[in-house]
Amino acid sequence: MPRRILAPALLLLGSLALTTACAGGETPSDSAPAHDSSSGSSSGSGGTDAGATQAGLSRLKGVSIVSDSSTDRTCPWATAYPDVPGADAMTAAMKKDVDARLETFRTGSCQEGLDSDEGIELNVSFSFLVTSGDVLGVRLTTVDRSAAADGLATKSYWYDGAARQYRPSARLIADGSRDDFVAAVEKALGNREGVTADTLASSLGDREYRDTYLDDMSFTSGGGLKVDFDRDTVGVAAAGRISVTLPEATVTPFLSDFGARAQRQTVDPDGKLDLGATDTSTQTVSAQPDPGTDSTDCSEVKCIALTFDDGPAVPYTGTLLKYLAQYKARATFFVVGQNVALHPEVVRAETESGHEVGNHSWNHPVLTNLSSAQIRSQLERTNAAIKAATGKEPTLFRPPYGAIDGKVRAVTSLSPALWTMDTEDWKYPDAAKVAQSVISTAKPNDVILIHDIHPTSVAAVPEILRTLTDRGYHFVTVSHLRATL
Repeated sequence: MPRRILAPALLLLGSLALTTACAGGETPSDSAPAHDSSSGSSSGSGGTDAGATQAGLSRLKGVSIVSDSSTDRTCPWATAYPDVPGADAMTAAMKKDVDARLETFRTGSCQEGLDSDEGIELNVSFSFLVTSGDVLGVRLTTVDRSAAADGLATKSYWYDGAARQYRPSARLIADGSRDDFVAAVEKALGNREGVTADTLASSLGDREYRDTYLDDMSFTSGGGLKVDFDRDTVGVAAAGRISVTLPEATVTPFLSDFGARAQRQTVDPDGKLDLGATDTSTQTVSAQPDPGTDSTDCSEVKCIALTFDDGPAVPYTGTLLKYLAQYKARATFFVVGQNVALHPEVVRAETESGHEVGNHSWNHPVLTNLSSAQIRSQLERTNAAIKAATGKEPTLFRPPYGAIDGKVRAVTSLSPALWTMDTEDWKYPDAAKVAQSVISTAKPNDVILIHDIHPTSVAAVPEILRTLTDRGYHFVTVSHLRATL
C-alpha cells in the first residue's frame, strides 16, 4: 500500500513549492532530464507558479503526502502526490495516473533493464500551482529514464471547491469557447520550430482526443495561461517539449467560470484555502530530552549507528524521537531537503534531542544520473534548508540508493555515509520482520539503514533498542562511531 505521510503545510524556504521525499533532478528549464518540481520557480515545466509561494503554502492545512519508493538500485523509483483535505476526487485522479505509470515501469522497464547499466529510473513528484480560495491546482512531473529522450512528462490537476469536483486542465476553458481557444493556441504555435500542420492536426485537430494534449495548463502571475506540451505531441520529437503562453487579454474571454476563478486566485490569492473539508488538523513534533555529551568509546564497547532516511515525516519521526529518548539512544537522520523545508520544526527537534542530521539530497534522485551542476544543487539546497532549520550545516551526506561515483564526490565537501546493513523495510511493511532483520544480523560498528517515513519501521524500533541494549550495545551517531574507532 502507498505510504501516507502527514504533512502540516508550514512556510517553505524562499519560493519552494511543496513536494515529497523521493523525487529528483532539476527543472526542465535546465535542459537536462528533469524532475525537480520542488523548485517553485518552474514547477516541472519552466513556468512560474504564482501559487507556490510561502504565503500560498501557508494556506494548506492538514495536507498529507501519498508516497512510495524503492531502494533497489537496479529498479529505482519514487512517486509522490498530495492528498489535500476536501479534494478527494482530485487525489483519486492522481492516484490512478501514478499507479498506472508505476505498474508499467515495474513490470516493463525494470524487468527488461535488470542487466542494463543505462540508469533507468522513475520519479513522480509534484508542486502546487494554486492554493487559494476554493481553487487548488497541482502539477505532477514524471521522469522515466527508460523512455525516449529525457522521459519528461507533466500534467496539471485542478479542484473546484465550490462545485466539489475534480477538473482536468481543459476544463479551465468554457465548452463553447474550446474551438476558439485551440485556434489561438495553434496560432501561437505556428512559428515554433518543429511544429507542422501535420503535427497540429494529429494532436489538436481531433476534437475527441485533443483534451488529452491540453493536460498541463496553468496561469502566470500576470493572468496569462501557459500551455505545456510533452515531447512528440504538437511538434516533432526532435523539437522537445513546447510551451506557449496566451496573454491575459487573449485568454480571459475563453475561460470557464472555474477557469476565471483559478485565474483570479492565481493573480490575487485570498488569505486561505477552503475546499469544504471538515478536518484540516495538523500534528506537532516536540524535542525530547538531550542525553548530553556522548563519552562512548566505540573501540572499547559495542556500538551501533541507527540511521533513518527520507524524512522528516509527521507524525512518525516524532514517535521515533520518543522511542530513542526512552533508551537515551542517539541516531543519524539523513533528511530530504524538500521535507526539511516543509518540516523545519521536526529537524530542529531531531538536533535538540541530541541526534545528528545528514544530507540525503533535495528530493531523492539517482545522483549519478545527473550533471555536476544538478548534483551540486541537490546537495547545496538541502544544506541550506538544514541550516535554516537547525542553525548549522551537516557534514555527512547519504546518496539516494547508495549511488555515488567520482562526479558526485567531486562536487561536495560533505563526507559520504553509506551503510553496512539494509533492512529493506520498504519491501516489508511488517514491524516484527524489520526488527528481526536488525536483531538477527547486528554486529559491532554496524550502520543500519531504516526509514522513518514508514510507520511499521518506526514501530520496529522499540524492540531493536530493547534487545540490543540488553546485549550490551550503545547507540551512537555515524560521526561519533567514525571518530572513536
